[in-house]
Parts: sequence; C-alpha cells; structure tokens
Amino acid sequence: MTDTEPADPADVDVAVVGAGVVGSLTALKLARRGADVTVFEADGVAAESTGAAAGICYDAYADAVDAGIAGDAIDEYRERDALTDLPYVWFAREGDERNAEAMAEHVPRMQEQDRAVTFIEPSRLGARWPGVRTDDIEVAAVAHNAGVVDTGAFTQETAQFAVSAGAELLTGERATLDTDGRVNGDAYDAVVVAAGADTGRLLAAAGHPLAVKPYRVQAYLTESTPLADVVPVLYDATEGFYARPTDGRLLVGDGTVPEAHDPTDWKRSADEEFRVDCAEYLETAVGQSVAERRSWAGLCTATPDGDPLVGERAPGIYAATGFQGHGFMLAPAVAERLTASVLGGEDVPAYDPTRFDGDEAFDIVEGMTLPDD
Repeated sequence: MTDTEPADPADVDVAVVGAGVVGSLTALKLARRGADVTVFEADGVAAESTGAAAGICYDAYADAVDAGIAGDAIDEYRERDALTDLPYVWFAREGDERNAEAMAEHVPRMQEQDRAVTFIEPSRLGARWPGVRTDDIEVAAVAHNAGVVDTGAFTQETAQFAVSAGAELLTGERATLDTDGRVNGDAYDAVVVAAGADTGRLLAAAGHPLAVKPYRVQAYLTESTPLADVVPVLYDATEGFYARPTDGRLLVGDGTVPEAHDPTDWKRSADEEFRVDCAEYLETAVGQSVAERRSWAGLCTATPDGDPLVGERAPGIYAATGFQGHGFMLAPAVAERLTASVLGGEDVPAYDPTRFDGDEAFDIVEGMTLPDD
C-alpha cells in the first residue's frame, strides 16, 4: 500500500492472482497476519510453471541483495522441512575462458557475502561424485547451502495452509484486472499479480505494462539409474545444461528457447532436438546415455537486466514476475517482501517493477548463464 503508515492487516482486503508458489506463499503470509485474502487461480494449485520447475535451491550469488533473498528462501524451506540438502556444483570445461574467468571473479564475491561457496579441484569432484565425468573440467565450484524441493507438494501444502489461515482459494477462476484495479469487477485494497507468464499480459490489459517476456524452457527426465546416487545438482556452464537427481532418476534441462512466447498459446511438449541433445549431453556429463522417461516444456519470464520485477507497479497493484527461471528458488523470501509491501513496508529497490517503462526492447538470456561482470 502507498500510505506511509503501516496498514492494519485486519483492515486490508487483498486479491492474489495466481496459486503458484509465489502467490500461495503470499496468500499464506498475508492471511496469517490477519488480512482478508482471496486467491484467484485459473487452473489448479501449482498447475503451470511451479509444478514444472526443477526445484533447485541455492544461495550462491555475488550480489548482496540476491544472496540475502536466496539465503532467506532456503532458510524458510528448511524450516518447513521441505528442503533435501544437496550441494550445487557448477563448472566450466577446458577452452571455455569466458565462464572460467566469470567463476574466478564471482566465487570470491560470493564468499564476501558469507556464502558457503568453495572451489573444488576436478579430481576431488570426481572422487566425491563419481558419476560426473571430470576429465575435461577446467574449474569447478560448490555451493554447500543448497538442495532440492518437491515443487508441487510444497505449493499444494502452502495453499492448504493459506486456506486454514483464512484465505479463500478459488480454483478454476480466471481473473481479469481492469483499469480501475478491480479483479473480476470487484474492488480490493490491494491486488497481487503473481500469475507467472500471464502476469505481464494481465497488468498490460489494466494499463500497467511490464518489461517482461515469457519464454519457453524444457526438461528431460530419465528412467531410473544408479547414477542418481552419485551425481550432485550440477550446472555445466560450458554446455548450458543443468542436471539433478530425483527419485532415482536424473532431471536434465533447461532447453531455453530465447524467443518471446504467447502465454495463452505455446507448445507444452519438449522439442525432438532438445530430447536428442539431452541424451547426447548425458554421454558428456556422466559417460553414458540414459533412456527417457518423459519430457516437457514450461514458461519462464525474462527482464532486461535479469532481475525480477517485484513490488508495487501502481497504487495498490503489485507484481511478481521476471524470475528468469529462479522463481521457486526465491519464492519464500519474495513472498515475505511482497507481504510487507502490501502492508505498508518498502519494496526491494533492485526489484522495483517501475524501474522500466514497460516497452523496452531486449534479448532473452538463459537464466542460469554466468554473467560477464
């Protein structure tokens, strides 16, 4: 809210659009503080991007704001007993000077932010996780404060907690936002739009454009393999793939298609080329291909600078989007800050959705790509 004095939660009537992880957590936090919360979800809880997310969590950021938010998020996942601790390893291969130099710069900066991040020799990496081929790795690092979360189960539980705290959850209820800030014709003190790839479209229709583009990502799940016991969560910066063990299988991604997609009309199955690439990548990463169990696609959202858009877009209208594929990882801390903002607190300046006009031209960049600076 825009008043300088904090709002009494009991006097605040809030509409939350979207029952993905950010929307469900925001609804829960607002309801527990006493706000009157109504959640509008066009499909079901965690039915879209949240349910398709990899659930990888780490706090290995060089920027103080990002590191703090990611660390707070991991803390909350642990408090909910939702996080399975598993180190996050990333590396650059021989001949990849750009990513090797980026790691050499960023790891010390992460350590300056008190992140539990260390370089690891390729030989030690191979000894600790013998499923990973390390013969051509030039430089590698480990984020020790990391793990994985069951995205669907966590969000379903969160939505149930929100209802128990007094929120009204309307599934199968598609929301529209008009230029007066009403949701489906009804006025609210505050509206939080956390509708994933639909967030930009909904706010633009209400006269509040955002500098955000939905883009398509893909994932590949293998059949059961003993490799799942000897592989960490990893990101191969040279090849542009991540992998993580899950229920005795390996999940591989992210198959970014760097083109803007219509969130109402897009291909939900993985491309054949991506599926072939994943099978070939497993040969590179773990020394053998593993049969595919299934594959799929989802939508992420990009911004011009790679930072999310979180906070008040217009008086009483709040946005949460542009996470570059890291929305689930940051969600608990983002929801905490959104809740504070709705109740009269300050937004995160670095994530201010009004820092752009909303009509900027920009290229979509893969969310896990290591920055140059």
